[in-house]
Amino acid sequence: MIVREAIDADLPALLAIHNEAVRTTTAIWDEHEVGLDDRREWLHTRQQGAFPVLVAEVDGEVAAYATYGPWRPKTGYRHTVENSLYVHSTFHGRGLASALLDALLTRARTSGHHRMMAMIESSNSISIGLHARRGFVVVGQMDEVGTKFGRWLDLTIMQLDLSD
Repeated sequence: MIVREAIDADLPALLAIHNEAVRTTTAIWDEHEVGLDDRREWLHTRQQGAFPVLVAEVDGEVAAYATYGPWRPKTGYRHTVENSLYVHSTFHGRGLASALLDALLTRARTSGHHRMMAMIESSNSISIGLHARRGFVVVGQMDEVGTKFGRWLDLTIMQLDLSD
């Protein structure tokens, strides 16, 4: 496995991973798939904002991606970021999420961020456990704040102190 910065050539794979999560999971609360132009704009916006988009490559194939970006739009929140992490289903259980989260945390610390937030659908015990093993703590629970697949979704809010 190789963890590296995403490039434009990765866009079809990023799109496939994103849209699979939209179609089959509650990890992304969007209900409609997007096109390549959407992912291109998303990637370029992240890059222009100096926010990393990292991919995990397995045998030359992009299998997962992770990023962080602004947590809230107000300037007072500028030292707090929120992470996102998605692994294509054919690559689950291979440690890609752990490697990507570790790389994101290193990047966030060296970039001088103070806190990282993770907003996780509450039944996603795998993601909650991954974040907890990295030191994230649950700081909030919001009941029925979203909906997808005809059911209400709860949100678990986790936070990590990035300072040394």
